Formats: sequence, structure tokens, C-alpha cells
Amino acid sequence: MTVSIRRRHFTLALPALAALAQPALARSPSSLTLGMTLEPPGLDPTAGAASAIAEIMLYNVFETLTKIRPDASVGPLLAQSWHSSPDLKQWTFHLRDNARFSNGAPLTAQTVQWAFTRAASEGSTNKDRRTFTAMRQIAAPDERTVRIELEQPDADLPFKLGQATAIIAEPGSAAGNATRPVGSGPYVLDKWQRGASLTLKAWPQWREAGAIAIGRAVFRFISDPAAQVAALLAGDVDAFVRMSERGAARLKADGRFALLQSGSRAKTIVAFNHRHAALRDVRVRRALCAAIDRQAVLQAGQNGLGTPIGSYYTPGSPGYVDLTGVNAYDPDKARQLLKEALPDGPLSLTLTLPPTPYARQGGEVVAAQLAQAGVRVKVQNVEWAQWLSHVYGQAQFDLTLISHVEPLDLGNWSKPGYYWGYENPAFNALYERLRASADEGERLKLLEQAQRLLAEDAAAIFLYQPHWLTAARKG
Repeated sequence: MTVSIRRRHFTLALPALAALAQPALARSPSSLTLGMTLEPPGLDPTAGAASAIAEIMLYNVFETLTKIRPDASVGPLLAQSWHSSPDLKQWTFHLRDNARFSNGAPLTAQTVQWAFTRAASEGSTNKDRRTFTAMRQIAAPDERTVRIELEQPDADLPFKLGQATAIIAEPGSAAGNATRPVGSGPYVLDKWQRGASLTLKAWPQWREAGAIAIGRAVFRFISDPAAQVAALLAGDVDAFVRMSERGAARLKADGRFALLQSGSRAKTIVAFNHRHAALRDVRVRRALCAAIDRQAVLQAGQNGLGTPIGSYYTPGSPGYVDLTGVNAYDPDKARQLLKEALPDGPLSLTLTLPPTPYARQGGEVVAAQLAQAGVRVKVQNVEWAQWLSHVYGQAQFDLTLISHVEPLDLGNWSKPGYYWGYENPAFNALYERLRASADEGERLKLLEQAQRLLAEDAAAIFLYQPHWLTAARKG
């Protein structure tokens, strides 16, 4: 059993193109050019946190034991079936017998055992390493059976093993996956022109090669909203995902394009570095939350395309509760709390912004509103690689505006050493109860409690759930 928390991965295999097919792509072309705002820093989903890696590679080049469907249910992929013990601590997965890697190597239970052991190893760079260190034993009793014994019960393990961090890599080539990926999926890397585009081509020897509708896909990386629109108008790209609402306005009157809007499971937040002395004080955090008008930031960053949130959870998800009133916009309260917590002088903070338009544009509003509350804010714009290295990797920041797109990631708030440095034993205990429960009613109650605790503790400035906009050429 798993909680139905959704994310639409932009992959060729099913989710995004299945959505585009109605009505934008009424037929499946033999080749397709897709626009993306961000370029992945590498191609190995186990080696980096950038969501762009999975959006290109997951289910296309790399595969997992399970597959998260667009409706958030979990289906078979490399594992044809699975079951758990009543206490949810032992899981058995039965593998398909016709999977192999594009270099010809077979994919067996021993391969899975190696991949998960590697993900849990001391030197692992997997951002979900904790999922694998929680595996007390990974056994391969035969070539088609994987048996996993967990330290603690985990009802969501099949869901977690369908995410990009759980890809099954080929042992002999895994070290080169960042630039020369070898997977078991329907596509292989054709070429990668850094800074411009990446091309995947169908793998003729894939186990179900006849089902591959798109033989060649080019991902073009265009960060500027005006250039995104120009590329569509010129016919240089067939579809653009997560494009700017401002840019899309030019396409609405053009009969050649279809504009598709979808929700997301992304949470756009201003993350606090809880290691900062002042930010360890909940009064300061609540003050910063009260200083921010969510709707104004949403308008600046997404042109209003989204829904304000009050905790680290999105509308439409099971157990969601609207907590936007917990730390509502109240500049007077913000100033009062800051004066009470910091009587000796104003607070000075640096707001680090990645290059995405929502962050740069929304960040301007955040900085201005914090300044109105008496906070001295220095805005620092960085490129994506710098954000990943310095903010996410080394926690060198005070505040940062970022959208977390991963599903089922409430557990990041209990993760030791995570970049925002949040530590709350009460939340940790609550999350462990959630993870161990197989009862849907109890899980929904625990999800509500977890959301409320994060909101009341002002763990971050929870801003909004973005809605994604895709523009596609008709036909």
C-alpha cells in the first residue's frame, strides 16, 4: 500500500506524452523536439539532486523495480510482482525474465542487490541514501527473486523504489553513468551538446521495441522565457514543458498551439538554514513568515499560476489540510516578533536565488517584503550548478527560494544533515509512525499532524503549489 502522492515525470515512456496526446499530440511522431528550462548537470539520477536528471532519464534510459503511474498508483516495471510480510518489514520482488542492459549485460536479482548495496554505501552520493541504509539485508535467493529486510516497517517502499534514486544500474558501467549512461530502458543516449541539447534514440533491442512510438527525442535547454516562445513560434521545438505564463500569453491567440495546464506536487518555499543562530528562534521564523504575502510572490514568480500553501504539502494530495492561516500575512506581527526576538538590532540575511524565473522574480518580492518588516536582505543570484554545490551540497546560505518537486518527501524534514538543517524530535517520531503504518485512516491523520507541526514550527516560508503550463504544437 502507498499514499497516493503524485508527480508527473516528464518522460517519453508514458506520463507526460500521454498527457500531451490529448489534444496536442493526436498522433505519435517518429521524432520529437522538447523544450526544457533547466539542463541536467549530469545523467545519473543516483549522483545528483537536480530534478531535470530524472525528467529525461527515468523510465526512458534507466528503469526501476516499480513504476509510478500518472495517477500515482504503483505498477510493475522490472519487478512483475511483489508482496510484503504482515509487519511490512520484509518485501519480496519477483523480476521479469527478459530485462537486460543496452551493453548486453543481463539484469538479475544479483544486479538489484548490487545497486541497492551501492546506494547505501558509505561513499554513496544518492540523495535518498537513507532509503537503502534502512535495508538490513538484501538477498537474491535466485536470479529472479529479490528479498529485502527492513530495519523498520515501511508501507511506501514500492513507491520509493519507483523513483529515480532507485534505478538499477549495470555494475560494469555505473561509474560512467553521469556522461555515458547504460540502462535497461527503451532509449539510449545519442548525443549531448552541453548548454544546448540532449538527444535520446530508441534502442532496437529493447524487450518491447515494437511499442516504442517515438524513435528519436531531442531535449533543448532554453532558460529565457522570450527565447522559449521564439523557439516554439519558429518550429524549433514541438512542445515546451513548465514554461513561463508570461511567455505563453503570446501563444494563446495562435491557433497552431495547444496550452495545457496541470497541477503538481511541487512545493515552492523559502527555505531557512536552521543552523543560522537567529533562525533557530521560532519567533524569528514566524516573523519572516508573517512578512510575506504568498499571493504577491505567486503573482511575481508564476503570474498567479498556482495555489498558496501553508505547509510542505499540496492541495489535492490525500490528507491535505489548508494551513495558510497559521502564518498568515501580517507585517505588523512580523515587526513585533522581530523586535521581541532581536531587541539589539535588525536582522541581516542573504537570500540566495537559483536561475529559474520563478525564483528570480519571486525573490525580488520576498526581499522587498522582508525589508518592509525591518530585515536587511542581500540578494545573491547564482547559477544552478552553484546552487546545487553551495546551497544544497554545503548548506552555505541563509535563505533560498526553491521549488521541491519530489513526491513523498515529507521525510526530508527528519533527514539528518539535510541542507536546511531542520531538527525536531517530535516531527521525527511522527514521521516514523507514518512510515510504519499500513492503515489508510491512521496515515491520513498522521499526514495532517505532520503538516500542522511544520506550519506551527515555521519550518520554512511555505509559499505555493505551482501549476505547470505546457505549450505544444498541434499535431
